Amino acid sequence: MILTGAERAPEGTVDAGTAPPAARVSELVERAGPSGAVLVALESDAAEPDPGLMAAASVYAWLGASVFRVPAPQVDGVRQVLDMVAAIRGTRPPAVARRGLA
Repeated sequence: MILTGAERAPEGTVDAGTAPPAARVSELVERAGPSGAVLVALESDAAEPDPGLMAAASVYAWLGASVFRVPAPQVDGVRQVLDMVAAIRGTRPPAVARRGLA
């Protein structure tokens, strides 16, 4: 789930803070269990997709964070990153499957 601005996180979501250390996110995800959600806030002043923010989102998603608060210009890029991580982890099928046959 991606939130922007002042949108409220779902009830029971644990807030990890803004750009928290990876160890903290891992710990909160472990404590929250399979039914819990961990919120990570990421900030950027960039009007275009910010590569650093996308990289951070991918790491947090891999660690198990499931709710992200990002600036509005970053929403589309973060959505693509979260879809990619889910496909790599095997929790959702890839959007497109191509074979490299010549």
